[in-house]
Amino acid sequence: MSFTTRRQILRATAAAGLALPLWALRGPRTSRAASGTARRAIFFYFPDGVVGPSQDGEPSQWHCTGSENSFALSSLLAPLGALKDECLFVNGLTMGAADSGSHPGGAKKLLTAVDGGNGTSLDQALAQTAGKDAPFRHLYLGAMAAQNSPSGDKFISYPSPGQTQAPEDDPRAAFTALFGAPGMGGGGMVDPAKQRVLAAAMADVESLRASLGEVERAKLDLHLESLHELEKRLQGPMGGVGGSCDAPAIDSSGFGDGQLYDSSRFPAILRAQTDLMVLAMACGLTRVGVIQGSQHTSELVMSRFEGTEMFTPDFDMRSHQASHYGPNHDPNKPEFAAYVKQRRWWVEQFAYLLQQLKDRPDPEGDGSMLDTSIVLLCSEVCDGNTHLHDNMPFVLAGRAGGALSPGRLLSFEGRRHADLLLTIAHAMGETWTSFGEQSSGPLPGVLA
Repeated sequence: MSFTTRRQILRATAAAGLALPLWALRGPRTSRAASGTARRAIFFYFPDGVVGPSQDGEPSQWHCTGSENSFALSSLLAPLGALKDECLFVNGLTMGAADSGSHPGGAKKLLTAVDGGNGTSLDQALAQTAGKDAPFRHLYLGAMAAQNSPSGDKFISYPSPGQTQAPEDDPRAAFTALFGAPGMGGGGMVDPAKQRVLAAAMADVESLRASLGEVERAKLDLHLESLHELEKRLQGPMGGVGGSCDAPAIDSSGFGDGQLYDSSRFPAILRAQTDLMVLAMACGLTRVGVIQGSQHTSELVMSRFEGTEMFTPDFDMRSHQASHYGPNHDPNKPEFAAYVKQRRWWVEQFAYLLQQLKDRPDPEGDGSMLDTSIVLLCSEVCDGNTHLHDNMPFVLAGRAGGALSPGRLLSFEGRRHADLLLTIAHAMGETWTSFGEQSSGPLPGVLA
């Protein structure tokens, strides 16, 4: 296509107030993934740990029990029952003694595997390798993660040693950055003026097409497809989980512009961010993403989540408050009872993410998106009451393009979690020999 033709198209769409999104102008996307390699990695974070072993010696209510191929899910992991064969459950990994007992210390080490966060986090490292050819190398979405202008140790993504960045907490803003125009359920109205301008622009391009040769006409047809996509967006609001690359959409009807930090709206915001992450990856916009739910020592009032088992009108129970349930697992104590429900709810959200990936065919073939992805569930401490960094609550999911064989329970007593992060890197096609500090190699038996 000549420069003049491209400039005419861009001028026409700009006049309509609808700049073509970056991915629409890139041409055909290519796959980095080879057989036996994950095409994408997602890190799903939740705050304040789990119900691990109590100070009185009661066993963990999180970790699975049994053998590698014959094991039982714990009560907290029960929401993953239907997806058990898609998950690899990992016991015994430690983040090390440094800053153990500390929420900030755990958050700093979580994805860097370096004490004090003095390293690049795995997500950011992969963004420079596996993600480097995608329009967006890295996608960092939050739900109430940047509330109250928090200190940097509240975030888990480190682009460089000691330097964090805040996630995008607004699904609408993230959608616009990714797709170039609003297309969210519950929002937006038909704009007749923009429709008229775009129609005129398309007529001009159609007229130009008639004067081009066969090769140039074929190139122009690719850009006409993009204009038709814009036309669809202007035909009215679009919504629902089934948003496609031709008609991208997420559902933002559950929260308003001024409600991003309203605890009662948190479930709808997290759901929108989860849908957006899946959609962005389905459309090839990114291969590496982080979803951060709230922040460590979270003030999220989870008792306000209407329609959940946590919902308790006129009784505020914050995440961090509930995590300090005391020295034993007392079901009659309000904090403990609330904490158990909260942890189970987070697992339900992880299960939702996995199901969305499983329900979408991989855009490059080879089964579902879950078959070709690797997904990590993680928190910054183990037991929420003791804040220890041992026997961390990690769950891997997906089949990583054949690199990962899920549906198993593996135990690594005292092994550093840096090796889990290195294993994820190898699943993404990297051949690094170490990652972070105290790394001794990929975890044995995890990868094919």
